[in-house]
Amino acid sequence: MTHSDSLGHTAHYIARVQTISGAIPWFEGGALDPWDHVEAAMGLSVGGFHAESVAAYRWLAQHQRPDGTWLAAYQNDAVADGTRAETNFVAYIATGVWHHYLVTGNGTFLAELWPTVKKALEFVIGLQAQSGEIYWAMDTRTGINKDALVTGCSSIHKSLECCANIARVVGEESSFWLHSREKLGNAIRNRPERFDRTWENKSRYSMDWYYPVLTGVIEGRDATRRLNERWDTFVEPGLGCRCVADEPWVTIAESCELTMASLGAGDRDRALDLFGCLSRYQAEDGSWWTGYAFADEAMWPDERPTWTAGVVMLAADALHGLTGASRLFTAINLPEPA
Repeated sequence: MTHSDSLGHTAHYIARVQTISGAIPWFEGGALDPWDHVEAAMGLSVGGFHAESVAAYRWLAQHQRPDGTWLAAYQNDAVADGTRAETNFVAYIATGVWHHYLVTGNGTFLAELWPTVKKALEFVIGLQAQSGEIYWAMDTRTGINKDALVTGCSSIHKSLECCANIARVVGEESSFWLHSREKLGNAIRNRPERFDRTWENKSRYSMDWYYPVLTGVIEGRDATRRLNERWDTFVEPGLGCRCVADEPWVTIAESCELTMASLGAGDRDRALDLFGCLSRYQAEDGSWWTGYAFADEAMWPDERPTWTAGVVMLAADALHGLTGASRLFTAINLPEPA
């Protein structure tokens, strides 16, 4: 199978799993969460399934709650987990909508989705602490969970960049979003004590290591230094990136995100090596396994999620410049001040 055939099959797989309502569950018959739904929709955009991608964002617009949020999980267009609204889940629509605009140049789409994006991001920055971090979630029973995640906040940092860009294109003020982003970035870089205060530290997870690079929180020499510091901890040569430092398990999504983080840090050779070892994890129908337990020499778990397929498409685009969105996760692009 050629490289382009492989990607074509991947995009077709996401489109096949998408339901008639526009929802993209993790796999056929499964649930969805708002973040992974957007990740899969971006894969559709890269693969040329533009109408299907638009349908996915319209699904979010139709299911947005009055406070701007989406709940933790949905199944068959109904709430499957209503315990909380996670801020990074809610924010990610800005990244997806801006990504689709970069791919298509469709300003009508951008204007249509802007009210949904704006309402979502207003909720998110309403949960920003004075010290800059954004609280993890609004619990529907107990209120705001006043702790923060490095990975989640880093994802929001990219979403605020995208929100500011959308605002500028549709003719609205962008400084509001940029100010929130600046405070958030400062907290992630300089206030580590504000994260993981009420639960176990997440530093054993590879995402906490590379996400600040992937999302533009840490740049340049600092990004290179950060990736070098723990590369050998997390990367299993020839197999991919571990999800957790102390588990013999590489995951395809983390490997693809680290591919893009490496590109953003200027290390194209490393990115190519990492992405190049992943093709063994693609199934015949175009889908991709979640991960590989290398001690057992087994694909595990027995799942091939649409969001994994989506991030494969994003990494391929970043490496090979397939669309106008190819640099979204490898460069920072802020709107000029008004």
